[in-house]
Amino acid sequence: MAIAMGWRKPASVAGSSAPAVMVGLFVATGGLLFGYDTGTINGILAMESFRLQFSTGHRNPDTEQPDLSTSQSSLVVAILSVGAIVGALLAAPFSDFWGRRKALIISIAVFALGVIFQVASADIPWLLAGRFFAGLGIGAISVIVPIYESETAPRYLRGTLVCAYQLFITLGLLAASAVNLITNTMKGPSAYRIPMGLQLTWACILGLGLCILPESPRYLVKRGLRDSAALSLSRLRRLDITNPALVEELAEIEANHEYELSLGPDTYKAIVQGSLGRRTLTGCGLQTLQQLTGVNFIMYYGTTFFQKSATGLLDPFLISLIINIVNVVSTVPGLLVIESWGRRKLLIVGAIGMAVSQLFIASFTSAAPEEWQTASNRISVVVTGIYIFFFASSWGPTPWVVVSEIFPLKSRAKSVSLATSSNWCFNAAIAYGTPYLMGEGGAGGGLDLGPKIFFLWGAFCAAAVVFVYFLVLETSCHTLEAIDELYERIPFGKAWESVGFEPSWSFRQIIELGYADSGFPPHELQETTTASTTQSSQTGTTGTSTTSDPKIIMGNVDFSY
Repeated sequence: MAIAMGWRKPASVAGSSAPAVMVGLFVATGGLLFGYDTGTINGILAMESFRLQFSTGHRNPDTEQPDLSTSQSSLVVAILSVGAIVGALLAAPFSDFWGRRKALIISIAVFALGVIFQVASADIPWLLAGRFFAGLGIGAISVIVPIYESETAPRYLRGTLVCAYQLFITLGLLAASAVNLITNTMKGPSAYRIPMGLQLTWACILGLGLCILPESPRYLVKRGLRDSAALSLSRLRRLDITNPALVEELAEIEANHEYELSLGPDTYKAIVQGSLGRRTLTGCGLQTLQQLTGVNFIMYYGTTFFQKSATGLLDPFLISLIINIVNVVSTVPGLLVIESWGRRKLLIVGAIGMAVSQLFIASFTSAAPEEWQTASNRISVVVTGIYIFFFASSWGPTPWVVVSEIFPLKSRAKSVSLATSSNWCFNAAIAYGTPYLMGEGGAGGGLDLGPKIFFLWGAFCAAAVVFVYFLVLETSCHTLEAIDELYERIPFGKAWESVGFEPSWSFRQIIELGYADSGFPPHELQETTTASTTQSSQTGTTGTSTTSDPKIIMGNVDFSY
């Protein structure tokens, strides 16, 4: 299967990648729920039937028709993100206690409850309640899916399979746009209830399918369930439980976890200090910048934006559908090159492309004379499509990949939930603040920035280039365990040195023998150190694989978390 998708399993790797690929792709469809809900509300806010049903007396100043006020439309969109913040933070203790698979099933059930509330709602308070519960589920899903995929996937396919989560988000957005295009002309509540209710279909399929999937072997190691971990890994690698390759992989996972535990606790305080704090900064920074690229301005308010700024062009619902088709198709190149290009190159190229596109839209539309208005609108729509191409192939999937793999097993759930909650915090801020920036809804104020808002998003894209260059380490093709060594040996602020890094430590040897192949054996270590016996027993070594290089005692490296 991996060959059919364009990737070939290394000859030195035993077993089959097919089970892990199928499991990873199925779990990645959790992104459909996130994407579909986002795309649905984008179109529903522009539906006449929805505005008639939920208007509390406010009227659109341009059409004099019933409408939601600026504050109401902001709240309807942003409340899902608020629920997602809570869900993302709760995902850590739930997934560490119940396991990745069971926590994911519970999250889907909460999401389904929220959808039922939305479909049954007839006024804004009930709609808000439904979107909050749906947000709880989506927030937890957005944490657990990347963790589960990274912990079950082979290292040479890990980035691609986590990228598939973003691909299914885009497919959900596309499906929602298509459904909205079909139902927006309907009369009565069915125009918006049908798009809302269809969310339950895949939620039920995904929840039932998860019941037969294996638990993450790394989670089982974390809980001390070695036999269960071996069985799970056996199913994912299609190897006998006694196969030497499987035994070796499981032993390295166990040794790495023991090594991590020896360095300190896995508390929330610990993950914002030392080496773990450095990783948390990277994760939170990437997730925050993903939102500040402005993509959810298009996804949440694209239809209403094009209604206002692209007057005289295509139906705004059709423009939104075209943008989402571009979004889906453009995600595929990212899946194909994320392992060969690496995380850093893909992020930097994508950020440069997005910055140029958005600054061009803002500059051209601001400078164009009044008689060029129609041409300016057309160019804005085309360049928006180019911007979406760069986002979907780079900053759409890659932050999820990096965040899912840079944290150690002992604190992975807590760290990923913290990084993802930062994503949802800025998601909520953009969802709530955009109507005020754009001046939508008339009464209630607003800056009425129009296309000038792309100056803001373009500036953040430029800042993203600098952030990635200095702080994001290259993690492609490394095992999750080897990434620990990567973060110990690459200095903070010199992320470019991680390109071409080759791991040389075996955590199994460090735990069992007290040294790694790249450094001193035990008897030489005893002869060269003057530290106390207690300190000596806790020391390991680092160095390069060449015999001409000097050997470095591991005690000289900062292992503190």
